[in-house]
Amino acid sequence: MASEGTEGEREPLLGRLTPGSRIFYCDNVNMAIPPKGNVAVVRSYIAGATSLQERTGSMANTSTCQALGFILGPVFQTCFVLIGEKGVTWNAIQLQINMYTAPVLLGAFLGILNIILIITVLREHRVTDTGQQCKNTNFEEATTNEAHILQGNIDQVAVVATNILFFVVLFIFALFETILTPLTMDMYGWTQEQAVLYGGIILAALGVEAVAVFMGVKLLSKTIGERAVLLGGLTVVWAGFFILLPWGSQLPKIQWEDLHNNSAPNTTFGEIIIGLWNSPREHHNEPPTGCPIEQAWCLYTPVIHLAQLLTAAALIGIGYPACNVMSYTLYSKIIGPRPQGVYMGWLTASGSGARILGPVFISHVYTYLGPRWAFCLVCGIVILTITLLGVVYKRLIAFSVRHVGIQE
Repeated sequence: MASEGTEGEREPLLGRLTPGSRIFYCDNVNMAIPPKGNVAVVRSYIAGATSLQERTGSMANTSTCQALGFILGPVFQTCFVLIGEKGVTWNAIQLQINMYTAPVLLGAFLGILNIILIITVLREHRVTDTGQQCKNTNFEEATTNEAHILQGNIDQVAVVATNILFFVVLFIFALFETILTPLTMDMYGWTQEQAVLYGGIILAALGVEAVAVFMGVKLLSKTIGERAVLLGGLTVVWAGFFILLPWGSQLPKIQWEDLHNNSAPNTTFGEIIIGLWNSPREHHNEPPTGCPIEQAWCLYTPVIHLAQLLTAAALIGIGYPACNVMSYTLYSKIIGPRPQGVYMGWLTASGSGARILGPVFISHVYTYLGPRWAFCLVCGIVILTITLLGVVYKRLIAFSVRHVGIQE
């Protein structure tokens, strides 16, 4: 993680903002936009094709399929690491297949497969909130009974609040995914390949856990309701990040190999010499490991033990899936029987923004202030989110329940 050569300052986790890195980052953002658009359409379709009683289970099933992607993604990532950075090259078309290009090629193949399935399998289907079949799928051609239901206005306060809740939920998980690799490299002295490998295993385990959570919330929501499950999920996420705070007096292994003049503030020359003398002798071709001394917080921030990390990951793996599926299930019910494509687009846009801003936020805060400040701020954000949920709790009810009195 530390810079090499004559660089005296550690780069942010996202890298220096050179023109090339800006283009690379923008390309990655652009590549993330089409899948998010597909998710919005899928959720909109499910909202129009299910009744209120079926909605939560159907959304949970969809999230289960997404969780399977979360499982297989890290598994494939772990397998692609075995290809190595050099990989193999197809000279005829000048295509290099390595640990970085293989996931992209797999994604392109799955995209083509999705297009084929949409053309051959997907058909329009719409029912009312009570489960009655609609003859027409267009809002303008609604029947008299449907038009009576559609006269009510959507609670825009609830809509905005749910977008904020969904933003925070994805923001938190995105930053956790981002920080996992550099955190393990700094705290446990893992190499980059080890951090990617073990991080992929942890995320794959969280995917398995998410599948169980999605199945569980289908039953739990019928007992205590979606709002209570969402509140409980946020509380569990807060507990996970609270456990992740650095405790104790043991410091992480310091990476002395890339030490440069004046790079360690408040460190005497004698301390530097002793650290260099006591540091392990490594082969010149092996990258240095440990917490880089360019990060001043490495000298006084306690290590986050592996048991802390695994416990926190398990709690976040419980809270995030519950919050995720409950937030957009409530959102679809708040909108009601109206066409939900535009509204689901806004919800997906908020989630996409969270997945962009989350890594940017955590990379800069972690690099310059350390894990204690980073995770304290995350805990504060979750507390504010729980407060917001408490304020709008009574407004997060289904459109038909609010205006027609239909019982879920």
